[in-house]
Amino acid sequence: MQGRLTVGRYRAVDLSLFAVILIVFETVLVRAANEWFPQEPWTVSVTAAVAAVVMVRWGPWCALHALIGGIVTVTVSRGTAQQFLIYGLGNLAALAVWPLERRWGWEKLRSNSLLNFLYAALVLLAMQGGRMLTALILGTKPEELLLFITSDSVSYIFTLAIVWIVSRLDGMLEDQEHYLRRINDPKNREGGIA
Repeated sequence: MQGRLTVGRYRAVDLSLFAVILIVFETVLVRAANEWFPQEPWTVSVTAAVAAVVMVRWGPWCALHALIGGIVTVTVSRGTAQQFLIYGLGNLAALAVWPLERRWGWEKLRSNSLLNFLYAALVLLAMQGGRMLTALILGTKPEELLLFITSDSVSYIFTLAIVWIVSRLDGMLEDQEHYLRRINDPKNREGGIA
């Protein structure tokens, strides 16, 4: 039975693939911002989009990706220890959206574009709010906190677009335990997956 893929192994592979995607794209985006557009007052990130997708697929496991995204951002930017705390811990606030995602259900997120956009925006807003709160606790001046939203505002476009596109792909924005049951159902194998 060693060759059989269990749910735990499938989850580990899936989470690892999303982590690699996150690390590669976040590194490219941060390097581009720092090297090609250093004078621009905005940044772009895929962390919220990846965390939002993983949240639908695996629930709170998305915390790993939120944390990884913050660490990659600060590492590539050569940030400070305080920035590691702000972005690493602050991004974990995305988990505040999880109960709402569970209430709405992945089916509604896939079928209702407005709800899909709202969900994606809330994940990014929660991350930004978490960064603001962490920064405030660590002594950042209150008047500087708004920069966590304004400098990252272009990420809303990326996050909404990515989550919407992923929702159009079969099985991508779906609870993965449900997905595995669906694709392993003998009716779907014989008659094709609808």
